[in-house]
Amino acid sequence: MPYLTRSEPQDESVACRIMTAALELFVARGYHNVSIHDIQKRAGVSIGSIYNHYGGKEGVARALYEHLLNEMLVLIEQVEAATDDPGGRCRLLIRRLMEHTETHRDIMAFVFGARHREFLPEQPPICSSRAFERLRELVQEAMAAGQIRQMDTWVAAAAMFGS
Repeated sequence: MPYLTRSEPQDESVACRIMTAALELFVARGYHNVSIHDIQKRAGVSIGSIYNHYGGKEGVARALYEHLLNEMLVLIEQVEAATDDPGGRCRLLIRRLMEHTETHRDIMAFVFGARHREFLPEQPPICSSRAFERLRELVQEAMAAGQIRQMDTWVAAAAMFGS
């Protein structure tokens, strides 16, 4: 999450400033109520920089969505590395997701609150993402170990992931 932890704007790369500005604006106003000029002003970059890095507003949204889902996958991988206990992994992941929701509200609002299919129709739904697939695998492992009650893994994973 390098672009979300700001020091001074000039210390951040242009791409990071664009992503940070887009995240803030998309969460505050919604994708359809944000223009490329809004992102440009908030990021303090040229319009050409946005087009050069992302090809336009949809490209910014796509890159942001993919980046944030990758961050979720990293979070899951960190949980996996922390314990070998399948049930413990699920409990720790729930705790970490709740902490992440508290400390990174904009990220969680964009990942789970935005209607991505409206502006990124070619992107697979979040439940088809690698992060969500890995979460289902963790749930299945805990069920197989008898540490989570048997149920539909999609339902259990959705409850954990918050979607």
